[in-house]
Amino acid sequence: MKSIGQRVKNNKLEKLLISEEIKIDESAVDKLVCFADLLHEWNQIHNLTGARTIADIYRNIVDSLYPLTFISPPKTLLDVGTGAGFPGLVLAIVMPDTEVLLAEPLKKRVSFLKYAIIDLGLSNVTVEAKRVEKIEHEPFELISSRAVTNTKLLLDLTQKVSDKKTAYLFYKGSRVLEEVGEVQHQLSYDIVQKNQRNYLYIKGQ
Repeated sequence: MKSIGQRVKNNKLEKLLISEEIKIDESAVDKLVCFADLLHEWNQIHNLTGARTIADIYRNIVDSLYPLTFISPPKTLLDVGTGAGFPGLVLAIVMPDTEVLLAEPLKKRVSFLKYAIIDLGLSNVTVEAKRVEKIEHEPFELISSRAVTNTKLLLDLTQKVSDKKTAYLFYKGSRVLEEVGEVQHQLSYDIVQKNQRNYLYIKGQ
């Protein structure tokens, strides 16, 4: 049975998710709350993310999950530069049937990600402590990235782990149109705007 404190926390995150029309099951919300608590605890010592409060972490969780309102869960996902878990680990929590690989070169973040995966009992996630261009894997169905370099460079860096069917989900800021214009070949893409975020979804063939 959940404590009153735990239920209150769940309700706060649930309200945020409902307000953005993000539909996930209760067990996933429970794990997201545990993830937020764990990150908040580690962040005070290891400085993993600029999200300093539980409320900040919840906002980052919602930001990570919002694309689920307009894309379908892929079978395989590579998240480039996962950092403290946004968006890759958060997506993995709510997509248990998706095989997720997190690429993160910074050792202290890798330590946190590996601990969180064990603590939350996530069997669908692995972490590679290396830069994405060093990853060896079959082409992924979806490649995501938040706040890591520009769109053209991301596409270049992920060439070895993608093919024509691979889709991309990049969490971008105000320069998204400029970045898309820098890509030489034609892209089939949507840009979904929410608050200060531009979600760039490049469709596979």
